[in-house]
Amino acid sequence: MGNKEEQITAISEKNIYQLNGRVPLSKAIPFGLQHVLAMFVSNLAPVLIVCGAAVVRGSGESLTAVEITRLLQCAMFVAGIGTCLQLYPVWKIGSRLPIVMGVSFTFLGSLLMICTNPALGYEGMVGAVILGGIFEGIVGLSAKYWKRFLTPIVSANVVIAIGLSLLPVSMNSWGGGNGAADFGAWYHLFVGLFTLIVCLVSRYLLKGVYKNLNILVGLVFGYLLSVVFTVAGIAPLVDFSGITKTVGEIGFFSLPQPVFFTSHMPVFNIGAFFTIAIVFLVSAAETTGATTAVCTGALGRDIKIEELQGSLAVDGFSSTISGCFGCLPLTSFSQNVGLVTMTGVINRFTILMGALILILSSLFPPLGAFFNSLPQPVLGGCTVMMFGSIMYEGMKMLKDCAFDDRTMIIVSLAFCIGVGLTQTDGNLFAAFPSAVGDIFNGNAVAGVFVVSLLLSLLLPKEKKQVE
Repeated sequence: MGNKEEQITAISEKNIYQLNGRVPLSKAIPFGLQHVLAMFVSNLAPVLIVCGAAVVRGSGESLTAVEITRLLQCAMFVAGIGTCLQLYPVWKIGSRLPIVMGVSFTFLGSLLMICTNPALGYEGMVGAVILGGIFEGIVGLSAKYWKRFLTPIVSANVVIAIGLSLLPVSMNSWGGGNGAADFGAWYHLFVGLFTLIVCLVSRYLLKGVYKNLNILVGLVFGYLLSVVFTVAGIAPLVDFSGITKTVGEIGFFSLPQPVFFTSHMPVFNIGAFFTIAIVFLVSAAETTGATTAVCTGALGRDIKIEELQGSLAVDGFSSTISGCFGCLPLTSFSQNVGLVTMTGVINRFTILMGALILILSSLFPPLGAFFNSLPQPVLGGCTVMMFGSIMYEGMKMLKDCAFDDRTMIIVSLAFCIGVGLTQTDGNLFAAFPSAVGDIFNGNAVAGVFVVSLLLSLLLPKEKKQVE
């Protein structure tokens, strides 16, 4: 533990395996870029889904293409700001851990329910995000009062559930992207497989610190192959039209615009807040699991209470900042947790370079549009092993728990119920308010967390037999 977290003043490329210390820019930038590429499309996708469906309060009109493009710009900006806060805290807000923040998928169901309601609309959603972020931030800062309820078995189950919940994301990307007309086409599968093979081969062939750039190498070669397929007319994998469209609508340089300077002033509705508040608690459980995975998988130790408080505080208050820019809530990105635990690159300065790249991308919209042109199968080939590594870290945490009947019952029921809810054909919570179904039917982490927590609190601990 001490070696990885000691304060180092000298600049060295070996510092990428140290939490603190400077790394040469020639090494820090590509390793930071690798983090950006791993999460870039996933950071923008929820914005496209929610804001594409949102209606303007009162009029019922949709947001314009230019407004949505500006929100994509803001998504990159706030993700960079949130990541900077995690790495280099302000007061107690921040964990000092190698965690990357991004726009969360967890809130999709509840946000869509709010923003498509003409009485609330996009403005009501933004107000709920701002208030909900403050709520989670306060919950995070008070973590020392409830941390004891998050027993090792609960944390392990949540980490495994996070890995499980991400597997469809990587496989959907490999197939060409969820909802793609040519989903499962041979060229998607081929490019994804090629990218995965390049990642694996470069992991073993590259020497020293460079072997941990295997994800970036896979992205580059997968992208080049996709360009070849596109130019040769084999398959339309790369679309550069988004770049030219962005230049025409916004220009080469543009500052992110707070929502208060637009025509969409936030509306604060108590019902919308309660709809989203419980989802913020689920997001807090995910962030707790992700932060724990970083500590156990990358640092080889248990999480500290001040790290949990700081991590959750950023989760909440950075979501409030995101709402002030008209954007969606932020959370710690599990794909980047997988990247950290798989490569062992934990240096904060290195990941700061990734955060600055995100902020830079937000200032130059065409640059962000270029990153957004990464083909889905390339991302799928890169992320499939990363997401699996999160499950692996959860299993390592699980092995430290007592293997008795109590543990067996908690694990069995947590996954059978939590994951099983997402596998049903219908809405198991049809008799309940729709918000309940939105939370549990499409989010295995929520169900696993709730069942694990309840059983951990209610089941009696087995007494050790004295021989």
